[in-house]
Amino acid sequence: MGAGDSGNSAAGRLESILTDPSLSFPRRLFLASGVESRLLIRLAAPAVIVYMVNYVMSMSTQIFSGHLGNLELAAASLGNTGIQIFTYGLMLGMGSAVETLCGQAYGAHKYEMLGVYMQRSAVLLAGTGVPLAVIYALSRPILVLLGQSPEIAEAASIFVYGLIPQIFAYAVNFPIQKFLQAQSIVAPSAYISTATVLLHLVLSWLVIYKIRLGLLGASLVLSLSWWIIVVAQFIYITTSRRCRLTWTGLSWQAFSGLPEFLKLSTASAVMLCLETWYFQVLVLIAGLLENPELALDSLSVCMTISGWVFMISVGFNAAASVRVSNELGAGNPNSAAFSVVVVTMISFIVSAIIAIVILIGRDYISYIFTEGETVANAVSDLTPLLAITIILNGIQPVLSGVAVGCGWQSFVAYVNVGCYYFVGIPAGILLGFNFGLGLGAKGIWAGMIGGTFMQTLILLWVTIRTNWNKEVQTAQQRLDAWDDKKKSLLANRDFIN
Repeated sequence: MGAGDSGNSAAGRLESILTDPSLSFPRRLFLASGVESRLLIRLAAPAVIVYMVNYVMSMSTQIFSGHLGNLELAAASLGNTGIQIFTYGLMLGMGSAVETLCGQAYGAHKYEMLGVYMQRSAVLLAGTGVPLAVIYALSRPILVLLGQSPEIAEAASIFVYGLIPQIFAYAVNFPIQKFLQAQSIVAPSAYISTATVLLHLVLSWLVIYKIRLGLLGASLVLSLSWWIIVVAQFIYITTSRRCRLTWTGLSWQAFSGLPEFLKLSTASAVMLCLETWYFQVLVLIAGLLENPELALDSLSVCMTISGWVFMISVGFNAAASVRVSNELGAGNPNSAAFSVVVVTMISFIVSAIIAIVILIGRDYISYIFTEGETVANAVSDLTPLLAITIILNGIQPVLSGVAVGCGWQSFVAYVNVGCYYFVGIPAGILLGFNFGLGLGAKGIWAGMIGGTFMQTLILLWVTIRTNWNKEVQTAQQRLDAWDDKKKSLLANRDFIN
């Protein structure tokens, strides 16, 4: 069959190694680690490139804006981290329903349903994008209502207006991305994203500095770049032989079963939105401090760096989700459990190394974004908290990927509400405003790290105690239920082949 056959055969070897009684435990561990590491590298490396390069587009836009002045840096960071991340979290969260269903369907060899799941998700996400566009259009009064200064809110709203086309690019991109990842097809997206970011840098320089369109031009270029990625990936899907079994053309089934699909997408969205919005709240709260411009500038630098490193963990998140969902769909409980251990260890080690490097360069990293010495000192003061956040982010996203692969989104949503919004944010407000540490930003951030730490411990405990044989049965029941819905719609055949 397609390119996924090699991955499926390797996964089959992994299960046979782990269950072979003739091999000693050290020998099984050694052989299984080799097989799993190769599978993860093929998945995680391109996925890391995709997420990092996509994030670099947003980060470079913020950098270009920051060199226009401190007000523009604060506006771009507020627009990016305070508004745009809201949409990113919602769309990515809803798209993770495709990740669960496509990953398990691919492992179970139900290839024809992957394209239907992708289209159904794109329809739902595009519909969700309409009210989000209205929120973008009203961003200025919303930001003022949330307590932001009128000057920063005005500049941020100009930046946000140019991001409205990006909403609908997200609506198509995330289903496509999960569709490809479920089949272990990640390298083409990496090539497309890398080529696009180079074009993005050139266009941003021309539009901002030469044509002088300022913040609006910067965000419009960012939206255009995302649409280039979407179109290029769709062309790949429709022309590549690797997708011939999973993509059979546009289908009327994309408009069927939407209420049921919406329920799963909503659970996924709530889970990931609560995570993505968590540190967005940190930026919004920081805007209420006595010196909001300095607090926003220093935090935006740290959050941008944290977000860039977080993309590495998101790549491992995608790898964990694909590996776990594929193995559960294929009926391999031991391989699923072993994959969780390997990917978590690798991600943690990588994040710890990066945290050490950032601590060493703490006095210099802010000059990438702005030339102000005051901001540089504030960033240096926040760097230890940044390092702790990076290390935690080396574990937590991977465990969230495991949750998506298993279909635990609803449970994790409850965990996120408790840890983030009943512990982390109240603790951050208490430390930031009642027992102000330095700028106040340190107190806010420290409290919110406590919420992340608690959530990580809970997910780690639940993952350790998971009955993987039971998860295999649950995955099969889920696929049978969705396959029954598909069979009941056979009369509605594809209208474009």
